[in-house]
Amino acid sequence: MRRFEFVQGTSAKFWMADVDDTTFVVVYGRLGTAGQRKEKAFPTAEAAARECEKKIAEKLREGYQEVAAPAGGAPAGSAPASGDKTAPPPAKLDLPPRVRPGQATEAQRRAAVHALSALAAARGRRSWALGRAVRRARRALEPLGGVDPATDAALSAALDTLMARVVAPSAADRLPLVRAIELLSELDAAAFARAVRDTWKAPPATSPAAGALAVLGRQLEELGDPELGLRLGALLVDRPHHGSMSAEVGWALRWKALSPYLAAHLAQRGRSLEEYLAGLDAGSDPHLARRIARMRAA
Repeated sequence: MRRFEFVQGTSAKFWMADVDDTTFVVVYGRLGTAGQRKEKAFPTAEAAARECEKKIAEKLREGYQEVAAPAGGAPAGSAPASGDKTAPPPAKLDLPPRVRPGQATEAQRRAAVHALSALAAARGRRSWALGRAVRRARRALEPLGGVDPATDAALSAALDTLMARVVAPSAADRLPLVRAIELLSELDAAAFARAVRDTWKAPPATSPAAGALAVLGRQLEELGDPELGLRLGALLVDRPHHGSMSAEVGWALRWKALSPYLAAHLAQRGRSLEEYLAGLDAGSDPHLARRIARMRAA
């Protein structure tokens, strides 16, 4: 069956479609579940095929992205049947797109550089004001279509200056790590890898992000996949939203959506998701420890 997924905000769902002779078959539901199956009979196989293509076009317009279906129809990342010692690991799954691809204009690139530079120059802002400035910068980055900043000297310089603020010695100069990851999530994952390996590789011992940065560095090396590293890192550093149930539900759905891809990737490297999560050490960072504990419990 062809498989499509939609992951946005608090939504994390899949939709699968196929034609069996004159019957149009769909399976749909939340990611991580078996979903529901529905069948609709048609007078001819051609009519069933037309209905299938029509529904697929509708799902694509709604924002669904086609992905590789798990081998054998089992939920992605599921374990082999008990006693089956020879079952091969699940095939590596292709992650759905994180950003909408596009070709930015020169004006849009200049606007993004200006927004990043303005954010880097800000000092001593209250959390709500900083959050608003970060959202403005994110909106300026969105039209770039997930570009690698290394392809644009001005954009690369502006981003590097801003990312350096994550490990700034002075508290008044620091950009919270969670805000930096929000910005990097609008760009090619190569920018995240460079920030972790170069800009953030030696944070001051007094930096509140030191523990989380060490975890990000280790998991980036262990996974060997910057895209997975970025998506997992965004979940790890996300701060618990006290009093906001919807935000926490959204976090749980994002983790449920990512975990099958992470499990399939790890299986290709001879490891299980449980083993990998057990090896994550939050050190003395209580927020990171809480996120890791939730991942293990899910």
